[in-house]
Amino acid sequence: MTKTLSPSDYLKKILTARVYDVAIESSLEPAKALSIRLKNTVLFKREDQQAVFSFKLRGAYNKMAHLSAAQLKKGVICASAGNHAQGVAMSAQKLGTRAVIVMPTTTPQLKIDAVKALGGDVVLFGDSYSDAFAHASQIEKKRSLSFVHPFDDPDVIAGQGTIAMEMLRQHPGPLHAVFVAIGGGGLISGVANYIKAVRPDIKVIGVQMDDSDAMMQSVAANKRVTLADVGLFSDGTAVKLVGAETFRISRELVDEFITVDTDAVCAAIKDVFVDTRCIVEPAGALAVAAIKKYVALHKTKGETYAAILCGANMNFDRLRFVAERAEVGEEREALFAVTIPEARGSFKRFCELIGELPGGPRSVTEFNYRISDKDVAHVFVGLTTLKGESAKIAANFTRHGFKALDLTHDELAKEHIRHMVGGHSALSKEERLLRFLFPERPGALMKFLAAMQPGWNISLFHYRNQGADFGRILVGLQVPKADDKAFKKFLDTVGYPHVEETSNPAYQLFLQS
Repeated sequence: MTKTLSPSDYLKKILTARVYDVAIESSLEPAKALSIRLKNTVLFKREDQQAVFSFKLRGAYNKMAHLSAAQLKKGVICASAGNHAQGVAMSAQKLGTRAVIVMPTTTPQLKIDAVKALGGDVVLFGDSYSDAFAHASQIEKKRSLSFVHPFDDPDVIAGQGTIAMEMLRQHPGPLHAVFVAIGGGGLISGVANYIKAVRPDIKVIGVQMDDSDAMMQSVAANKRVTLADVGLFSDGTAVKLVGAETFRISRELVDEFITVDTDAVCAAIKDVFVDTRCIVEPAGALAVAAIKKYVALHKTKGETYAAILCGANMNFDRLRFVAERAEVGEEREALFAVTIPEARGSFKRFCELIGELPGGPRSVTEFNYRISDKDVAHVFVGLTTLKGESAKIAANFTRHGFKALDLTHDELAKEHIRHMVGGHSALSKEERLLRFLFPERPGALMKFLAAMQPGWNISLFHYRNQGADFGRILVGLQVPKADDKAFKKFLDTVGYPHVEETSNPAYQLFLQS
């Protein structure tokens, strides 16, 4: 029976971890601008400075450095779609062994090329990490290779724990909380073990995306929970099932968990850029987004918080999406649907009202309009704003005779409706509207179309490439009520993550007759 390791056991493993053959002691830097805004001291642990732009090489190398000469001679294998793959490949190069990296076929070419450049033998298999993991396990047995797990291994956990060791040495003064992103849980397990063994007064706070919160759900349920789907924006933390050991450690040692959404992460990426002039990946900004949420919730002042910037392997094309959503995430921009009477002078009156809003004149960031009715017009408008003001502005519009709907936090409006205003159609009878995440690979759309019944008609289709591993699709389908059962079966067969938006108020205003 495998011995359960205590924090003191992990402390010894962390203190003796072999990571500095490949890793550097990353800097711990004050985030000056963010600290002033939050009225608390915020420190950034810059793991984006590592050679592979991520903390992952620490755990990978420590695991591989503890393998025997015979094991290293045969080689290692891992399954990964990103940062762990690069860490294993670089470690193998340093140790003079062969690394087989199994990656999903959906992995961006940027990451495949990075692994190959480090000498990794890339095998593409399956559509997901789970498919790649299963295939890697088969290869491991056939070739007698040593498996390097991305998070659920004591040596990997100990390697990641060296980050906390450095932080407490770099900042011996007061530190109220350390915020750590969670995917499978390897990073927070290492950090929590070291901190709770050395400075138990410091809070360890785990951070997850609100659509990929497997650890948070598992701790709440007191057992590991497998998520049916995970959001893909923060691909570095998109894990459906956390590790057995990382779950045990997190349940025992992590003080608190926080979830953040996509817009908050986009705003945090911008915050990091403002203070460092560097761009982190979504997973790398989770901790910063959580600090902002924590301060807003607890109204703290004068405390000191550290955020681990755990990675910076950002797909450049994704920056378009991040820039677009950062203002909304920080609530510097508010979005509204406003109904204006089709009467002479009403448009001018509405524009004048914008200039007279409480808090001073606002800049119009977006304005979309198309005539659709002889009596009223529906306008999609974006305004510069301060945090928490959007509901008050909407109420002010309504009070002055312009019925307004606050869309600032409406996912459908932010992703699609803003580009499609004026899409009313008298022909869209029995229309059902759905948002899908399609994998960015050949044949994804054909799979969708082939599963449809011949009698159903696509009445709306909207897609915009965001430079990610997936595409956001908005689809209108004309499906008779009698086909509800068949429609549910169709959605289950296709298997793509989806949200039905037929009753969404933004859709009803702008796209329905």
